[in-house]
Amino acid sequence: MTQEKWGQLRQRLLKTVGQNNYKTWIEPLQFRGLQDGIATFDVPTNFLGNYVSQNFSDLILHELKSEDDSIRRLSFAVAANSGARPSAVDTPAPAPAAPATVKPAQSALTAAPLDKRFTFDSFVVGKPNELAHAAAKRVAEGGPVTFNPLFLYGGVGLGKTHLMHAIAWELQTRRPDLNVLYLSAEQFMYRFVQALRDRKMMDFKEMFRSVDVLMVDDVQFIAGKDSTQEEFFHTFNALVDQNKQIIISADRAPGEIKDLEERVKSRLQCGLVVDLHPTDYELRLGILQSKVEQQMETYPDLRVEDGVLEFLAHRISTNVRVLEGALTRLFAFASLVGRKIDMDLTQDCLADVLRASERKITVEEIQRKVSEHYNIRLSDMIGPKRLRAYARPRQVAMYLAKHMTSRSLPEIGRRFGGRDHTTVMHGVKRIEELKQSDGQIAEDLELLRRALEA
Repeated sequence: MTQEKWGQLRQRLLKTVGQNNYKTWIEPLQFRGLQDGIATFDVPTNFLGNYVSQNFSDLILHELKSEDDSIRRLSFAVAANSGARPSAVDTPAPAPAAPATVKPAQSALTAAPLDKRFTFDSFVVGKPNELAHAAAKRVAEGGPVTFNPLFLYGGVGLGKTHLMHAIAWELQTRRPDLNVLYLSAEQFMYRFVQALRDRKMMDFKEMFRSVDVLMVDDVQFIAGKDSTQEEFFHTFNALVDQNKQIIISADRAPGEIKDLEERVKSRLQCGLVVDLHPTDYELRLGILQSKVEQQMETYPDLRVEDGVLEFLAHRISTNVRVLEGALTRLFAFASLVGRKIDMDLTQDCLADVLRASERKITVEEIQRKVSEHYNIRLSDMIGPKRLRAYARPRQVAMYLAKHMTSRSLPEIGRRFGGRDHTTVMHGVKRIEELKQSDGQIAEDLELLRRALEA
């Protein structure tokens, strides 16, 4: 075994482990020599030697044996010129398989605490979230996997975490035999780093790969963290290969998460990806009515005057958490000052919330409204098709996005399938011309503007 041979083997390892892993873990290894069947490598730190020993030694040994069958094991030694105390890190002998460490679902759910309020019974279903609710209910039945993973995404306060908790509660009730693990992406990352530090990667892998259902909330937090993404990818593959269910949430679609590796994005998109749309007026009103019933248990003497809930459902439109918090504050304030919950009290008590919740229209909301108005699929309007039946609504949506949001032309273009800003400019200009000459276009624009501002 020569330095030249090791250089050739490293190129093979690069193709196997990928650029990020190679640069982090393989490239720093310096082949020192071979003696008595032991291949020794210099490493800059004990930590790197331990990590390579636990995670890549089998792969490296396999490649070395293909060149020299006499090599039996690897040894890693901190280089004398690194400033650290020299020490050797031998690859451990293969250990017998350990029993599964994940306890039954009731205990496994403690990875992240579940909120007792977040059940399917308390989830108010409306048009913007009915698909997400139906998909969540299906996987919560604990039956054969029909789509894997289930990926739920949407903005803050639209119900992602509520549905995740509801699935976990339902599984706990219906299938107590299943090992269910629910945690946030940050907790996954913390446990991964801790396992590296404590040299317990095998325990980490065993715990995560022996579950029946893995639920990871806010997966966007692993973006940009290469080693964590690597381990998440392998965990994901191992569970899918065993036909185990994976449920994931994020604040945006997999393809829109910046700094997420392409192979991870691809894996996340291979199941059912469901968008929780911003709530519409009817859904917000339904949520308020549901929450009023809960508040009445605490404040049985208070009543909400006509028009108050409708007013709040119109004015607080971007975030359900803010909406629920406003109602909680309203009941507490009315109880403390001894006043009825009418419009005057509502505007006095919630002046700051109402100011902060001034209607902000999004490009995505415009796209949905326009596609509904013209009775076409949203994917066709955003997609590459140039048929007039799709191109004209697309231009209308671009025009409204330009005039009703603060987004720049390049940003609007990105939201329309990654189009160039010049395409947006052309679309806006075309609609401005048609608005003067085509009465139907002018009427459509007015109807859409009213619907969006409602």
